[in-house]
This record gives sequence, structure tokens and C-alpha cells, in this order.
Amino acid sequence: MNSRQKGKRGELEAAKMLTAEGFPARRSQQYCGDTQGDSSDVICDCLPDIHFEVKRTERGNPYDWIAQAKRDAGDKLPVVLHRRNDCNWLAILPAETFLNVLRNSDYPKTQQREVTT
Repeated sequence: MNSRQKGKRGELEAAKMLTAEGFPARRSQQYCGDTQGDSSDVICDCLPDIHFEVKRTERGNPYDWIAQAKRDAGDKLPVVLHRRNDCNWLAILPAETFLNVLRNSDYPKTQQREVTT
């Protein structure tokens, strides 16, 4: 299988995973045909501020992947969805973004410690 077909398959799998979890998604290339507008690999209309980069590979460098996602995301939140064979999907995002998500979530505030400076 060539890399283009493997990429397409990974993007379709990621869209299916998001949809199954209640976030209807689709592969962007199947609708756009180019990368002139949103170059996100997967489009999720209910999460319009997230740029999804999909990596369906056994090896690679997540730092390179997140750098690519940041470069392509513009004002959107860069998220890399990664999966190896026989493994679950991972969501990779910058730690500062993850911490902001936690701070703004419904995570029990009693679990969060006060930060003193």
C-alpha cells in the first residue's frame, strides 16, 4: 500500500473514531480535493476550532507531527491523532494546551491545586 492510500485509510479511521464518540467527522480531502482552505486531515463541524493532523504509522517523531499541526493550524488548536497497528488512538497536543483544557473543564476544582508564585 502506498503512503497516500495509507494516509487516506488513517484519516477515514480517525473520522470514524470521532464520529463513534459523538463528534461527527469526515476526511477533509474527500470533500475539498485540495488544501487551499482548511488543511486539517479531518473536519469535525462541532469542533470548528480544532485542527486535526492524522498519523497512522508505526514510527515517527511526535515533535515533528505537532510542529506540522501548529504550522498548519493557524488560529485553531493543533491536535495530532496517532495510531499504530493493534493500538488505540492517541491525541497529542502541547502540554500548555492540555493544561488550559483542564483549567477550563468541569474537572473537579477541588482536585486542582492553587498555584503560588
